[in-house]
Amino acid sequence: MFQRKILEELDKWSQKTVRKPLILRGARQTGKTTAINEFSKRFNHYLYFNLENIEEKILLEKEIPFDDYIASLFLYQNISFGREKTLIFIDEIQNSPNAVKQLRYFYEKRPELYVIAAGSLLETMLEKHISFPVGRVEYLYLYPFSFEEFLWALSEKEVCKLLLNIPVPEYAHEKILTLFHKYSLIGGMPEAIKVYVETGGDIIEVNKVYSSLMTAFLEDVEKYAANEKSTRIIRHVISSAAYEAGKRIKYQGFGNSNYQSREISEALHILEKAMLVRLIRPVTATTIPAVPDMRKSPKLQFLDTGFLNHLNGLQQSIIHAADLNSIYKGLLTEHICTQEVISLNTYQQFPVNFWVREKKQSNAEIDLIIPHEGNLIPIEIKSGKQGTLRSLHQFIGLSSHPYAVRIYNGVVKIDDAVTPDGVKYKLLNLPYYLIGSIRRYLEWFIKMQE
Repeated sequence: MFQRKILEELDKWSQKTVRKPLILRGARQTGKTTAINEFSKRFNHYLYFNLENIEEKILLEKEIPFDDYIASLFLYQNISFGREKTLIFIDEIQNSPNAVKQLRYFYEKRPELYVIAAGSLLETMLEKHISFPVGRVEYLYLYPFSFEEFLWALSEKEVCKLLLNIPVPEYAHEKILTLFHKYSLIGGMPEAIKVYVETGGDIIEVNKVYSSLMTAFLEDVEKYAANEKSTRIIRHVISSAAYEAGKRIKYQGFGNSNYQSREISEALHILEKAMLVRLIRPVTATTIPAVPDMRKSPKLQFLDTGFLNHLNGLQQSIIHAADLNSIYKGLLTEHICTQEVISLNTYQQFPVNFWVREKKQSNAEIDLIIPHEGNLIPIEIKSGKQGTLRSLHQFIGLSSHPYAVRIYNGVVKIDDAVTPDGVKYKLLNLPYYLIGSIRRYLEWFIKMQE
């Protein structure tokens, strides 16, 4: 079991005075069950039920008085029901509408029990008119390994300590950048990282993992597709997603297909629910609120960058690259950095957006924008000099604040910048590997200007 940040959040949940049953959301194979099994070591008793097991599904489907329902769960696990600290984990709960319904009674009648449910396709249940106990459950989200978790898996303890410093010592830059290259190469899927560590960095074995995971995702489709045609379309979208990831997409003819816009849109909507893809929406505002413009084409984010590398044959390029932004027209760095930003918030699916200005002879695009202390902060991911930051200049010219960020392969530094129209602003330059610490660095950066 590798160390995961979600364990800290689970500890916080368990220590709440008023604690609701917890639903852990996340795509398949991101480590939900492994994390809960590790968390269970904090308890006297652990009752685990997997509702892909027919016998256990039948048990949790019973329509009996709730006290008898609880007693049957303990009896099935051959555990005496008492006052000991007990964790109940219901895995793949989307397979049982009745088990979902029972969560409210755990909260109302047995608050002393610690109850966690997990499932990769939970939100698809809403399409079946199955009611979640609103207000009686809470949520956490688990994503693929972040860069920091990747470092923990590689036992890079000293590097992890150095990353807590703001700014990171310049002498550590080359080593940390090399480690981030490895992370970008392998991706964040737990099994891929496990194989990478255990084989001493055998990329061929890692590729086998991604091939197996892709097959599993494709086989899963029948569980949430409405019919045979929907199954074919969703499988096409999954198969094409890694090739289209990082790009702005059009629904019509997605992945060189003859499928209609509505069909592709519905397939992507289902895959977003399954958390296999994420549509990164454009905004045109430079001030809060950042309302996405649904009429403009989104960017496609796939579950994990490791799939992009494997399917697009990028691994050799990454191994020999001096700058990640030189690979795949810069899409690789943008994808891995967006993946890091998505994983920052485990309590909700935090909206991640990019900025566009689409006018004749004046098009501009900013890779990411992040709300911070009432402002929208523009973030460009590139290796160019200040003079190449044309889109940043346009954003700042329209903005009400003087702060911007460039993510690149250099060291931490703050530049005095100026737009062609003479607007002065401050540019925070951060190496790729610090995108996961963007909130802490923005606080430091803005405080430095006061």
